[in-house]
Amino acid sequence: MKIYDELVARGLIAQVTDEEEIKNLINEGKATFYIGFDPTADSLHVGHFMALCLMKRLQMAGNKPVVLIGGGTGYIGDPSGRSDLRTMMTPEMIQHNCDCFKEQMEKFIEFGEGKAIMVNNADWLLNLNYIEVLREIGPHFSVNNMLRAECYKQRMEKGLSFLEFNYMIMQSYDFYHLYKNYGCNMQFGGDDQWSNMLGGTELIRRKLGKDAYAMTITLLLNSEGKKMGKTAKGAVWLDPKKTSPFEFYQYWRNVSDADVLKCIRMLTFLPLEEIDAMDSWEGAELNKAKDILAYELTALVHGKEEAEKARTASKALFSDGSDDSNMPSTEVPADALTDGAIGIMDLMAVCKLSPTKSESRRLITQGGVSIDGEKISDVNYKVTEDMLKAGIKIRKGKKVFHKAFM
Repeated sequence: MKIYDELVARGLIAQVTDEEEIKNLINEGKATFYIGFDPTADSLHVGHFMALCLMKRLQMAGNKPVVLIGGGTGYIGDPSGRSDLRTMMTPEMIQHNCDCFKEQMEKFIEFGEGKAIMVNNADWLLNLNYIEVLREIGPHFSVNNMLRAECYKQRMEKGLSFLEFNYMIMQSYDFYHLYKNYGCNMQFGGDDQWSNMLGGTELIRRKLGKDAYAMTITLLLNSEGKKMGKTAKGAVWLDPKKTSPFEFYQYWRNVSDADVLKCIRMLTFLPLEEIDAMDSWEGAELNKAKDILAYELTALVHGKEEAEKARTASKALFSDGSDDSNMPSTEVPADALTDGAIGIMDLMAVCKLSPTKSESRRLITQGGVSIDGEKISDVNYKVTEDMLKAGIKIRKGKKVFHKAFM
């Protein structure tokens, strides 16, 4: 099966501008394509995972990835799918996040001479002259069309700032710059980016003539990948310091029955024939599929050794709960205790098991918290210094385990 057909079969392709041309370029290994990543945090999360896997697949098929780090667009912030203005970041924060992204991406994509390249749009966007942009780029954008764009809809309801309004122009200029300077002939992005991507394609054609071609293609990143990127209480990060390999494994081990095969198709590199054979799996077999998904993705991000540890720890915990050697843990500082003890809600906050005391209170009163196998129902329960020195095991709900010690 050719690579384009495989992408379709895995459920990755949502929309394209010229399917035959795109198909030929990708299948022949002639695509130089880019995907952009705005550095809004110091780690990538699983919402970026599909894009990274796509780049890896296409590179394996002979195509050349251009990883665009949004050091420039990060000064503005993408309004797509948001109802509020993004927090403004300092140049130092943006650069730090860019550096973190690069380190993580090198695990997925092969960089080097004739291979993938990484560029930062700060290198060209920060040097643009405002009047020059208005004269050279402004005439090619219709304000009426921009206001109808899907990416602005939610922000229009509460008030779209002129700052955010410029994001489409900046993203379009990125493609124009990459086309001229790097021979980039294709761009990929989530389905919420479609309007911005079409703006880049149209800008190239208007500025460089009808003979200039540039392709756009979108993936199911918004409806699928971005949904994968968020848990109920926060992001699942690729950085092991923010989400441990065990927690990462457990996240995928706990996907719903309805989503497990979809995730295996989109995100793993298992052969499609092997995945198709799982279509008839039910009941206990779906648990096996979840274990396969969790192991494969943990191995991709953290390596096979960590994936094996996470699998072993998970099986041990859910069989008899005795093996806690690979369980996430927190060392409780002495100054967190008062009179030799710490309240259960404060301890949950220290261990980052709950974002607020009200959430902790709800979990406890509903019987969702246990310590060393004993359910805690009193929100005023105290954990003593002696208990912490011996080490305790906190269980939140049915599937979250955490050690606390001093």
